Amino acid sequence: MKDLTDEEYDRLDEKWTKTTPKVGPDGSGYFSQCKAAARTVTIDDFSADYLMIKAMADHKTPAEIIGEMIQERIAASL
Repeated sequence: MKDLTDEEYDRLDEKWTKTTPKVGPDGSGYFSQCKAAARTVTIDDFSADYLMIKAMADHKTPAEIIGEMIQERIAASL
């Protein structure tokens, strides 16, 4: 990625310091979209316990464990 010129930096600075993010109940705002991107999934108690035990044993986050499980499943299906 190339460095910004002073003019480009000034325009970018102006945009982000004077622009208020939109928030709206219809899901079109910035924070609503971020929330949708970070969706949560409810799982049963047995699965949650397994996930937490596995994450602690492997010194990883539950999200990392889930990601690895999904990647393994995808790789196995190819």
